Amino acid sequence: MKGINIEEIKKIIPHRSPFLMIDRVSSITPQERISAIKCLSSNEPYLVGHFPSFAVMPGVLIIEAMAQAAAVLALYGNANPEGKIAYFISIDNAKFLKKVVPGDVLKIDIQKVGAKLGLWKFKGEVFVEQDLVCRAEFSAMMA
Repeated sequence: MKGINIEEIKKIIPHRSPFLMIDRVSSITPQERISAIKCLSSNEPYLVGHFPSFAVMPGVLIIEAMAQAAAVLALYGNANPEGKIAYFISIDNAKFLKKVVPGDVLKIDIQKVGAKLGLWKFKGEVFVEQDLVCRAEFSAMMA
């Protein structure tokens, strides 16, 4: 298990600010599981309108953070990750259990459920401290 910094993440997935939703990988077991971190700042551009009087991270962006962590897991160790992109195929059983606000540190845990012919299935959970804030199952196609 090793960590991956932001510069290494950028070599693996094509996302860039303001849409890069993970700041670092705290641990990765290639082809099995990954734990990533997102530090939610009050300066995030989407928080200006969601919501002006009480900023809350949109649930869809929490799911996007999960997907980006899963893409790092799927592409990590590939000889040419720059030439690959992970596309969402499905999102199932998504649950949002608590709101995420500026100052929160999201711990994103993703586990590979299976992979066949470029289609990957994942199970993920997102925590703030010890509190589960989101969970989902999802699939992505590596192209």
